[in-house]
Formats: sequence, C-alpha cells, structure tokens
Amino acid sequence: MLRHVTNRILAQGPRLPAPSAAATRMYHERVVDHYDNPRNVGSFDKNDPNVGTGLVGAPACGDVMKLQIRVDNESGKIVDACFKTFGCGSAIASSSVATEWVKGKQTEEVLTIKNTEIAKHLSLPPVKLHCSMLAEDAIKAAVKDYESKRAKSNGTQAAAPTEKAADA
Repeated sequence: MLRHVTNRILAQGPRLPAPSAAATRMYHERVVDHYDNPRNVGSFDKNDPNVGTGLVGAPACGDVMKLQIRVDNESGKIVDACFKTFGCGSAIASSSVATEWVKGKQTEEVLTIKNTEIAKHLSLPPVKLHCSMLAEDAIKAAVKDYESKRAKSNGTQAAAPTEKAADA
C-alpha cells in the first residue's frame, strides 16, 4: 500500500522543464575531435639528448601536461612531438593541437605559439583558457629543456679537446 501511494505521489510531483539547448554547455567540434582522437599520445626517452620535456600543471584544476619534442640537431627542426595529459577534455585537446603545431618547425619558431591562438583554434570558453596556457607553457618548457641538454653536451664536448690537449 505504501509503495502504491509513494508511486502516485512521485508520478504527480513537480515536473522539471527539459534543459534547453542554451543551458547545455557544448564543446566545439575541434575539442571533441582532439579528445576522441588525440594525436601524438605517448612519450620519448627523457634521457635522449635530442628530446626536450616540458612538464607543467595547474594546481587550481588539477590538470597536468607532459609535452615532449624530438629535435634534429643538424637542422634544429622539431621532427616529432608527443604528450601525456591528465585533465579535462580541453587540456587534452590543447596538448594534441600543440603537438601538431610544433612538428616541422624550428625551436625558436614554436616559442611564438601563444595560448590565445590555441584557444581561438579550439573555441575554448573563458573558463577553459588555462588549458591553452598550459599548452603554451609546456612548449616553452620542452624547448628550454632541450636547449639546456644541448648546452650541457656542447659544454662537455668543448671541454674534452681542451683536456686532451692538456694531457699531450
């Protein structure tokens, strides 16, 4: 009896209006595409001297992004890039776009990629702009890591002939 009365009351309860299309937040199709089919997911050996690794995070939302680039020492061009991201769909999409945009470019050239360009390409809402900022920061960190590895290897290579000359 109680179940019957409860069902009748619930069935006659206040009906909530269906959410309108304007009330539902939708991601742009590019974000959905890069989230559903992310490009260049993976990682390289961080100890490889031709690989630069950028690891950045946003404490406010918990997104963490690792972006790696592989650079051809002869030409200075980025020949490959990959990422691993723990975060929302916008963070994953921003990482995916960043890896596509850096391939085939000089390391100096990729430093000009701005978060506003990534955000505009993905049509990110203002509340998700931090995701594109992470991607820009990850690119800069990866280039900085590569350049510091290169400077260390050039410094040790330059020091080696001096030591040999001193031994002779």
